[in-house]
Amino acid sequence: MSDQKSGHLIQPSNALRLKVGGGRLGAIDASAIAKAEAALQSLSGNFSQWLNDEVGKLEAARQDVRANGVDPDTMERLYLRAHDLKGLGATYGFPLVTRIAGLLCRLIDDKAKRVDAPMPLIDAHIDAIKAAVRDGIKGEDHPVGQALVKELESRVAQLGA
Repeated sequence: MSDQKSGHLIQPSNALRLKVGGGRLGAIDASAIAKAEAALQSLSGNFSQWLNDEVGKLEAARQDVRANGVDPDTMERLYLRAHDLKGLGATYGFPLVTRIAGLLCRLIDDKAKRVDAPMPLIDAHIDAIKAAVRDGIKGEDHPVGQALVKELESRVAQLGA
């Protein structure tokens, strides 16, 4: 009598691999990626205008807060404009804008505390974004960009945000 145990190994399918191109079905087509990159490149001439439009929307949201007061609605609109810039800055070639807008989002992220955020610090973030775009300061490797981010990070950290 043998003491060997036999068993059957069940190999589950790996649906995730198929979705990300690790199998024949759902494979990522390199030519499709190349076409998408080319399309994005062809649109890059519009990035400057689009970024300026987004900065204008952020400024309009700030003016709305000033005109109508700090309340949950005006601050929500300001937060949404900052959040848009957080996502679009790097896409439009301004990673510094993404970083500063991300700090602003962190400062006013909590809806319950948003109305208590100090407006001078919010203004400093918006002014830094506007200056970066106006002066073409795209990355944090620029000395002014480094100084802006360092100071804003310090102030946001002091508030525990």
